[in-house]
Amino acid sequence: MSLPLIALFLAAFAFGTAEFVIAGVLPEVALGLGVTVPVAGYLISGYAIGIAIGGPLLALVTKKMRRKTLILVLGSVFVAGQVLSALAPNFELLLLARLLVSFVHGTFFGIAAIVAVSIAPPNRKGFAVALILAGLTVSNILGVPGGTAVGSAYGWRATFWAVGAVGLVATIVIALFLPARAGEGASASSFRREFKALGRQQVWSSLLIAALVMVGQYSLFTFIAPFLIEVTRLDTGTVPWMLLLYGVGSTAGVFIGGRLADWNMMRSLTVILTAQAVLFIIVHLVSPYAVPMAFLALLWGGTNFAFGSPLQARILTWASDAPNLASSLIPTAYNVGIAIGAILGAVLLEANFGYANLPFIGAAASSLSVLLAIGSHLAERRSSAIPPVSTLAG
Repeated sequence: MSLPLIALFLAAFAFGTAEFVIAGVLPEVALGLGVTVPVAGYLISGYAIGIAIGGPLLALVTKKMRRKTLILVLGSVFVAGQVLSALAPNFELLLLARLLVSFVHGTFFGIAAIVAVSIAPPNRKGFAVALILAGLTVSNILGVPGGTAVGSAYGWRATFWAVGAVGLVATIVIALFLPARAGEGASASSFRREFKALGRQQVWSSLLIAALVMVGQYSLFTFIAPFLIEVTRLDTGTVPWMLLLYGVGSTAGVFIGGRLADWNMMRSLTVILTAQAVLFIIVHLVSPYAVPMAFLALLWGGTNFAFGSPLQARILTWASDAPNLASSLIPTAYNVGIAIGAILGAVLLEANFGYANLPFIGAAASSLSVLLAIGSHLAERRSSAIPPVSTLAG
């Protein structure tokens, strides 16, 4: 594994930790800044909105910049954002600092995938995408609990200092080892070509699949703690261990998905999405039983994250001549799906749908994504379309 890919993974880990660790120190942040916990919750939802809106806009504005230079700028802004968060004297300034970081977050993951693919061997491009995605899953396993522990021991501001330090190390390693011309061809495309690439059915259908999958996952995962407590009858101290199993499965799933993407993108994507739909039904059936749920947490986490590598590889393949806008919309699709899933789950729970029935939403959303994937692939085969010639240079 090359140092540039490791550096990109470390940066992805830092961004993932920055997004999710706030949940672990939210009560302390609220107390420290004199706001209620629900108000402090806007630090989470605001970040998601910033990714969804700011990422694509910033990607278009910076499309002419050399990719390495852009990644270094994004990393520097990330570090500055963590410093501002650590020093913020009030809630409003902390929210602005979080929004600043969220803008570069969305752009980073789109550009990082492009650069990773450009420096990877032809038979390892799916693995390269998987490595970037693994930064997010590992951040949930190590970064979030670690950042929460730092905040508990030294105060919530120390959490931001620690996350900023990780981002600084990643940025320095990228500066030292990432090839200067990595992903260079991505900055050569015109605005017209960017929107034309987005109009290819393989690209927009894949973005829609990403959103659908997230709707299904987060209609349940948003409420996973009360689901495990109310339905599986776990005590609150056992829930983190169940989430750890889910996180381990997620990380394994990312790399398995990367291997499958290098084998056959659409076949592996369809199989993974079908497995997701089936596993949501199984989650519903075994949810009252703790031991089967522990085993299922590994499998469910694995399939939930395995789809990302083949899906993103497909988007980057079919938008390889103009990848900036399409790649930056990947995190947007994820976050839109997350928001819809969380809202849908909450509305149904308010209507007495019941925690035990939430997996049915995932099964339905995954089934729709399977149909969309099959339809997209059939349309592609009927048209005899071939992917554009890549402009990405290593």
